[in-house]
Amino acid sequence: MALIIPVNLRPVAAAEDVLGIQAKAAILVDSNSGKILYEKNSSTPLPIASMTKMMTELLVNEAVKKGEISWDQKVTVSEYAHKISQNTGLSNVPLELGGKYTVKELYEAAAIYSANGATIALAETIGGSEKNFVQLMNDKATQLDLGEVKFVNATGLVNKDLQGMHPEGTSPSDENIMTAKGVAKLAYSLINQYPEVLQTSSIPKKIFQEGGKYPVKMDNWNWMLPGLVFEYQGMDGLKTGSTDSAGFCFTGTAKRDDQRYISVVMGANSYNSRFSETAKLMDYGFSNFEKITLVEKGQTVKGHKTVKVVKGKDKEVNVVAKDTVSLAVKRGEGKNYKADIKLSGKYIDKDGNIVAPIKKGANVGQIVIKSSKNDDLGFITGKDHSYDLVADKNVDKANWLVLTFRGIGSFFGNLWDSIVSGISGLFK
Repeated sequence: MALIIPVNLRPVAAAEDVLGIQAKAAILVDSNSGKILYEKNSSTPLPIASMTKMMTELLVNEAVKKGEISWDQKVTVSEYAHKISQNTGLSNVPLELGGKYTVKELYEAAAIYSANGATIALAETIGGSEKNFVQLMNDKATQLDLGEVKFVNATGLVNKDLQGMHPEGTSPSDENIMTAKGVAKLAYSLINQYPEVLQTSSIPKKIFQEGGKYPVKMDNWNWMLPGLVFEYQGMDGLKTGSTDSAGFCFTGTAKRDDQRYISVVMGANSYNSRFSETAKLMDYGFSNFEKITLVEKGQTVKGHKTVKVVKGKDKEVNVVAKDTVSLAVKRGEGKNYKADIKLSGKYIDKDGNIVAPIKKGANVGQIVIKSSKNDDLGFITGKDHSYDLVADKNVDKANWLVLTFRGIGSFFGNLWDSIVSGISGLFK
């Protein structure tokens, strides 16, 4: 019978001394908005071990989406991937030298069983070499603005464990480094861009190459999945990791009803404690926070219904939320949050007007979430999180005749205003 970690229904504060998270660093984030709900040393760079493989998963999914590779594509195992896969001291599924495996098989081995040889095979398939793939990893980290980060290999191992085959330009003592905030942002990007990754990360047990020559039983290292030792309601991902230098790490994600949280624990004291500390974070989220909606999809922001349009058939247009604007906040504190707008982009002139023509759905700026609380922790995407603001209809450019008459009307209107102001001044 699985051990169920109970939810603490008594509200608690997010202070470190109250939650008592026993780890070097930790963070809890609302998966919908990226709102930070709790953090401990979240900006301290630390080794991330096999949580690295979330970046590999992201790049694999991206390559599939772009059509650069396919899930059923056969990958031929190199000598490097083969040698690492034969190391029984590491997490692995043994791969035959020159053997052929599908991208999907290797991906599942990496995501479920943290198989290092399989991860290297994927890296070589996408980058041509692990060295090139590491460059892709660092480029993507910059693109996602993950903060202080260094990738030196695709697996998360310390380079010394790569048997002298570590990527050119790196040293045997190198390992991948990131902050808890950066790891959370990586997980946030991964599951929001490719939610299907959770279909794989939630698999508790699977046979690698079932029915094949050398089938291998893969037990998911995430023991908080349903049916496993530290089963936690709603848990369906995401990635464990451990090395001597990193300690025990875990990026978890769980969903109940329409609310999902992401947690990161780095440098926990033991294999089991990374799960008990994750449970504390998740309990805190589900017990103490609620989801509020500030603007519905297709609706205007309070106090900012229309924007003036210049050179258009219409003189103004409604600006609305492209997507629903919602976030998790401490219960009863929704009143402290409000939405505001910031006009920007190619359709906005220096005076803050929209310039026609413009199509329905065109981006005209951002909806920014603001908090009146001094102790607000902000978002992993930045202190002021933003959502797209769009025009709610087409506005065609007015023809020259309409623009001419508007100009004449404006001229005489301004002239009349000047005359009235002058006459009024005589009687002051």
